Amino acid sequence: MAREKKIAPDERVKVFFSAHERDLILEYTLADEDATRLLRVAEIRDGKILARLTLDDLDEIIGYVAAEANHTSNKKLEDELHALFCRLQDGLQSYDDGQWPSSF
Repeated sequence: MAREKKIAPDERVKVFFSAHERDLILEYTLADEDATRLLRVAEIRDGKILARLTLDDLDEIIGYVAAEANHTSNKKLEDELHALFCRLQDGLQSYDDGQWPSSF
């Protein structure tokens, strides 16, 4: 996938979450306070939760979502977390902050 949006290292990007998606992260993952702080204070815009995250923040949250999706025995929760993982991963991969490892 081509990384089309060039940004500066540590630049924050807008990431929208539904209330349900945010609750999945806050209630079901083992994400620590540093990872969830920006979700807890995010603004509400047009019925969506708008968090401003660095790519590192987003990558960390994605890791927690993936871990819970892979370890839960609840099939519905697994499916919801997997869908959230895929959406967030696609968003993450659309940015280039110049810190991605080069291809082999």
